[in-house]
Order: sequence, then C-alpha cells, then structure tokens
Amino acid sequence: MSPILFYLFAALTLIFGIAVVANRNPVASALSLVVSFLGLAALFVGLDAYFIAVIQVLVYAGAVMVLFLFIIMLLDLRVEERRKINLVAYAGGGVVALAFTAQIWLVLQKFDGGKVPFPALSERNVDDVHNVGMVLFSTHNLPFQVIGVLILVATIGVVVLSKRELK
Repeated sequence: MSPILFYLFAALTLIFGIAVVANRNPVASALSLVVSFLGLAALFVGLDAYFIAVIQVLVYAGAVMVLFLFIIMLLDLRVEERRKINLVAYAGGGVVALAFTAQIWLVLQKFDGGKVPFPALSERNVDDVHNVGMVLFSTHNLPFQVIGVLILVATIGVVVLSKRELK
C-alpha cells in the first residue's frame, strides 16, 4: 500500500472514530462507526490481510452496525437536549489527551524494535478463506447453526419487546 493511501485511510479511521464520540445524535454516531470500520478494513487490505478485511466489513460494519442502528431506531431516541459547554471538563480532557499522546511518543522513541523493517513474507500460496470455510462448515457446523438461531430469536425478541401498542 502506498504511504498516501495509508495516511488517507488512517486519517479517515481516526476522524470518524472521534466523530463517534463527539456526535450527540446516536444514529450519526453509529454511521460514523461504520465509516471508521470501513477505513480499518482498507488498512487490513493494505497489510494483505484480505480475510480479516472481509470479516471486518461483513461482521462489524455489516451485521453489528445494522443491529445497532436497528435497535436505535426501535428505541426512538430523541435528540439529546443541548447542555451548556463545560469548559473545565473540556480543558481537563484536553490535558489528559495531550499527556497520553506525549507518553505514547516517549515510549515509541525508546522502542528500537519499531525501527526494524518486517522480514519478507513467504511466497506460499495459502488460501485462508477456503481453510476457514472448511473448518467452519465441517467441524463446527452445529455451533454455527445454533448461533444463527440464537441471533434470530434475539432479533424477534427485540421487535416484540419494542412494539408499541395502539392507543
């Protein structure tokens, strides 16, 4: 992966990660988390970890975030009222964030292992997706099906519990 793409996707992941915390609207926060997950998946593709990238998109950006949005929509959350800005809390948070950043920078300066390049990867052609699929659907088929039924029952339970009665 070229350095430009790495910095682009890293910045995208960080900016939308901050937006998850900064947004007051839970739907906007959940959608920011989806974009952050997609940026992280792009970083995994840059590391040639295609299976982890696909799982990142399917499981986290797909299933988990759809469930989060589904639950947020079912709960019918109102936009939180605007409160006064607490300058002391913001200043304290900024000081803690700067101290944390300084500590990370100091540790990274002393860590010599981070300056050594990775060794070249072997040229073996291993099909991880095929191997995981064979293990999942041969050895672990029953637990896979049980989890699917459990998620289906949980989804139906959420719909039934959140159903509003007509007046």
